[in-house]
Amino acid sequence: LPVLNHSEDCISAQKRVQYLLCQFVEVISSSSSAPITLFLDDLQWADAASIAAVNQLLFASGPLSHRNFFFLGCAREKDSATKWSNAVDILVAGGIHVKLDCMDEHTLNTMVSETLCLSPRLTRPLSNVIYHKTKGNPLFVSQLMRSLSKEG
Repeated sequence: LPVLNHSEDCISAQKRVQYLLCQFVEVISSSSSAPITLFLDDLQWADAASIAAVNQLLFASGPLSHRNFFFLGCAREKDSATKWSNAVDILVAGGIHVKLDCMDEHTLNTMVSETLCLSPRLTRPLSNVIYHKTKGNPLFVSQLMRSLSKEG
């Protein structure tokens, strides 16, 4: 019987998964005339093998580089470990990094004013309540505004 080296087996398995992921996306993208989008959320929790697989998919100089393939990855910087910031640097190097910050009170009031088609002077009290409940977090703002809209 051959002697199995656990770490070599793991590396070999990772390479097979990376290869199969690239082949899977290639098959899907070649069978469709529409662009293919891959969205991965919470990448701050991704391990090194997952980041390596995404890197292989994005930066391999294979057929995917000539196809309509769009990758969108999302991560929260506050939840990110130091190792993630290095991985983000690698991923961003080949694309665009968009940072979504919390809104200040003025920006939030402008958004509420435009959403409700009212003067900013009239929406300021509501905007203040929304800001204090959400601290300007865009996700929380949209959820609270949807809730207010549904409940009246």
